[in-house]
Amino acid sequence: VANSGFLSLCAHGRVSGLAVEAGAAMSHVTPVCEGQTLRRGTRCLGVAGDHLSRHLQRLLREGPAEPGVLRALTKKVLTQLKEQYCYVSLDYEGDLREKGSHHPARFQTPDGRWITLGKERFCCPEPLFRPELLQHSCPGLHQLAGQSLHTLPQHLRRSMLGNIVLSGGSSMFPGFPERMCLELNSLFQGAGVHIEVLANPKRSTATWAGGSMAASLTSFRHSWMTQDEYQEHGPQYVHTKF
Repeated sequence: VANSGFLSLCAHGRVSGLAVEAGAAMSHVTPVCEGQTLRRGTRCLGVAGDHLSRHLQRLLREGPAEPGVLRALTKKVLTQLKEQYCYVSLDYEGDLREKGSHHPARFQTPDGRWITLGKERFCCPEPLFRPELLQHSCPGLHQLAGQSLHTLPQHLRRSMLGNIVLSGGSSMFPGFPERMCLELNSLFQGAGVHIEVLANPKRSTATWAGGSMAASLTSFRHSWMTQDEYQEHGPQYVHTKF
């Protein structure tokens, strides 16, 4: 029942920082100070990996691909396409205008058919920064990070900007860390702060790694709920312990 943002920080050897998580079902921004989650600054985005896979499918349907090829695009194949060939653009509008920047990639479906990805490669993950592309009215992940940071006292904000930790499978797109840093620098332009976005190569499983690390600490034993406590108080006692 530990907060996943805190566990992501643990995996990076930190107990304070801003966790930016982009997973399969949801994305979150969580400020953590000395192991304590600052709930007032927590933000949630209803765009994540599953939404991006469906978005990629729609983009391909709008393209020139044959219907037979599109029928071969199962959820598993779409996930492979997304993970292997899609990337985050550092200049989305510019890349849309410049056809030469699309860098097509060819992919063979399990039934032997070929499909070509052009602008779909960088259009697929863009809703993480522009949710309006999926008809969501909420701000993008970088804007939610900015909102979260603005809820904090200035001294804490400066510290958090130097400890922004990415985690989750949907943060693995090439260009995602650079785009996040670029957008945050734009939001805090002139503030005279150093922004550092930490992107561990194994960040897709950072929450699990952090959970393992936190549970192995000797101090964690004071948080255990024993079998005797469970039998005496029932499962609801977990909310008292944690």
